[in-house]
Amino acid sequence: MHRIAYSKLSARDIESKLSKVVSGGPTSASPLSDVFAGKSLNIATDKGLKLSYSFRGNSRLTVSENGGATVEAGYGAQALGRVAVFSHLIPGTQRGYAVIVDQKTDLVTVFELWFSGYEDKREVQREIYHGYVEKSGKKPAEARHIATNRMEGHGYHWTQDNGIETLDLYPSAAYSLWVEMSRLGGELGYCAPSDYIKIDTEYFIYTRTECEFSGIFTLYVIDLNHIEQAGLRLGFNAEDALEYYVFRGKGEWVGQIAHFEKFGDVKGDVVPPRAEDGKPLAKGARAVYRPLKTWEIMSKSEVAAARKTAFIMHTDMAGNGDPITDYLVGKSFTLRYDNAPAMEYRIDERETLHWRKEGSKRWIKTRYHAWESTPGVILFGHLLEGEPNHDGHSICVDFDQGLVTCYNGFFNTPYFANESGAKTLFGVVEMEGIIPPAYRRHHFTDELVGHAISWEYSPGLTSMHVYTTPYSASWVIFTESGAGGMQWSGSAAYVKIREGLYFAYWLEEACNGALGTILVNLNTMHDAGIGLMCDKNDGIKMDPVGALGRHVGHYDIARFFQVNRSGRTA
Repeated sequence: MHRIAYSKLSARDIESKLSKVVSGGPTSASPLSDVFAGKSLNIATDKGLKLSYSFRGNSRLTVSENGGATVEAGYGAQALGRVAVFSHLIPGTQRGYAVIVDQKTDLVTVFELWFSGYEDKREVQREIYHGYVEKSGKKPAEARHIATNRMEGHGYHWTQDNGIETLDLYPSAAYSLWVEMSRLGGELGYCAPSDYIKIDTEYFIYTRTECEFSGIFTLYVIDLNHIEQAGLRLGFNAEDALEYYVFRGKGEWVGQIAHFEKFGDVKGDVVPPRAEDGKPLAKGARAVYRPLKTWEIMSKSEVAAARKTAFIMHTDMAGNGDPITDYLVGKSFTLRYDNAPAMEYRIDERETLHWRKEGSKRWIKTRYHAWESTPGVILFGHLLEGEPNHDGHSICVDFDQGLVTCYNGFFNTPYFANESGAKTLFGVVEMEGIIPPAYRRHHFTDELVGHAISWEYSPGLTSMHVYTTPYSASWVIFTESGAGGMQWSGSAAYVKIREGLYFAYWLEEACNGALGTILVNLNTMHDAGIGLMCDKNDGIKMDPVGALGRHVGHYDIARFFQVNRSGRTA
């Protein structure tokens, strides 16, 4: 599931763990750079922060903040050509700095970092300062490092000097998407608010803060020409151990997807933070998607008592959907699943059907909708009355091949009752005139992995899906300028129905609990789908999904995942 378990560390826990590393500074798998050894730096920033440094070798420094007392701490530095990054903590505090210096231009970007600035105290906070190195007799440059969208769409495979391997994708100008290949097995992609800062056309600064997960902060400078990185990591991992190290890494460019700002628009900071109740913005404020802060969690009894509706109301998520079809009217058939009870259907009308589990004498009448995405392939769905977990079926039937795949959605997951779960059911169609295959089935596939498709559900309602791994997907919400904005991820599955036709689901886990299923037709660049969710206002509801698609690029990442395209058990 799309979660990383972690503890709610107290300020005292954090202070204790930081105090053990402040003197030694960050660790490093590679030799520390001595680029600053024996030097002094006086840094001035546009926001007024001033830092005075003296470096004693490659691991000790003294620092004074804004002319205050001088303190000593350990530090670590790494350099990429003329750009160097170093980091240290401030003794007796929960604060520290990461400083990026362009030794050619003397321009500087400083990240002040601290803990216990948010209700989840382990989440690293950051404030960004742009400035320069003061030099006697030299007029400071007027230029500055600047926030930018120039990295939007890029994707890289990185291997750090300590063996950590990640896929880092930047489909948004405000967020990023990463897959932990070495730490977490590469199964899921995660999203985090990110900063993208341009040093020049060759060097960029990237950060992510794992808000809503571990709270860890990662920063690195990217050398685009050599595809190398140098940076640091600060925060507490899932075992609550402090990670504080500087690193180097080598990368591979895995592709770039399109972005949609006007030509010439290279602005960053595309999702500014918003003040609450008219209060001034807090130091380090940033836009963060925290869905569980606003979502109302329901109990099992509340879900059981909720009203249940299917295909009743118009929804903007289907503004570009196809008309429903009467293809099923007059048909009777059985869907025999390999891993679930067979379902019998008798369909007499365009929007109502009768169903029962094989062996039952009672037919249940319910509402359904169906769509014919391509000749002979029907997507339809309905709720299952009387099931203890309030199931709903989203079903793709290929009548020409006699095959069926069903996404069995349900509620009462281990996390909260109105969050959806999903099971994938494979099977065959038994019907007069059809000889069902004995062994052949639809099958899981990795053929969509790495692809990005924008979906316009209705005018003004557009998002982009990035099919990240064989087991997860991410979605990006666009800003008014066309830039990629807020982003989230969830577990997913992808099933190949025919060439160019794929049946997928995504779960909005740790979010609003919704299950989305779509039948993606790459030949028509259109989809048909079904959403299943439960909230306190509308209860359990099943609604249509329909959108116009644009293929916006591809990351060459499927090769990093070991998936058997010929099939696997659900």
